Amino acid sequence: MTGAPALRRRPILGMSAVLLPFTADGAVDWPGFEALVARTVEAGLVPAVNMDTGYVQLLDADTRARVLRTGASACGALGFVAGAFVADDPGAPFDIDAYFGAMDAISASGGTPVIFPSHGLNALADHEWVDAHDALGRRFDRFIGFELGPMFVPYGRIYSLAAYEGLLGVPSCIGAKHSSLSRAAEWDRLEVRDRVRPDFHVFTGNDLAIDMVCYGSDYLLGLSAFAPEAFAERDRRWEHGERSFNELNDLLQYLGAFAFRAPVPAYRHDAALFLELRGRIGSDTTPPGAPRRPDSDRAVLADIAQRLESLL
Repeated sequence: MTGAPALRRRPILGMSAVLLPFTADGAVDWPGFEALVARTVEAGLVPAVNMDTGYVQLLDADTRARVLRTGASACGALGFVAGAFVADDPGAPFDIDAYFGAMDAISASGGTPVIFPSHGLNALADHEWVDAHDALGRRFDRFIGFELGPMFVPYGRIYSLAAYEGLLGVPSCIGAKHSSLSRAAEWDRLEVRDRVRPDFHVFTGNDLAIDMVCYGSDYLLGLSAFAPEAFAERDRRWEHGERSFNELNDLLQYLGAFAFRAPVPAYRHDAALFLELRGRIGSDTTPPGAPRRPDSDRAVLADIAQRLESLL
């Protein structure tokens, strides 16, 4: 697929990953996290917790469990989604029982599991990967798949288009987040979706091309964690055919291009900086092991924040 026509006046399903903030002394900022989830819900977006934006790979099991409980208690009528994360090592086999446990905890809390990649899952051949999701789907009636590129995590992988089409054959898989940062790969998936299963959600994770929503994708983004209310307003303007959609989308895309430059995982520090500058959290502290940005990012982010306020 070389491109796609814009689907104008289309309602967009927005899911927004929520940053897990930390206090200046390195502890999880639980009141700050609750406030960020509440802001996401107030904006009308579905909060996504225990995702890459929430440092799920760097958290211990007790902290992941508390994140889940906190997200569940603050999610509102739209519900929430959460990463079903399994920690393993290179060369480990696919551990379906561990995935069952992670998904059970999310489903029992009222959330929808997102199948977070692992070494074991992503080492499977394409047909085995589809079979694994089919096995998960026989136990759970609702979940979201996840293609995460290796620029985000070392065990990330983007699957073949044939494997993606196989995933659409799993009835309980309601959609899949696609984070290749490739327009062409996502356009191909939209074409398969439209041909095979039109009710399936292609959740763009392309923070460098957030206008993929104009071509039929919905979204589950880390970038929207910076300003969920701005994304919700952008979505409203698209649905109602307002020309001002473009100006707001362009500024948000500028933020994405800046924050998601290499090394990509450092976008989470930019998110903390941006939220701190806007008075949403008290510190830009990140957990040990998370890459950080230079202090010079503050001036750029402050300029974007000021310009954003003038557009809302």
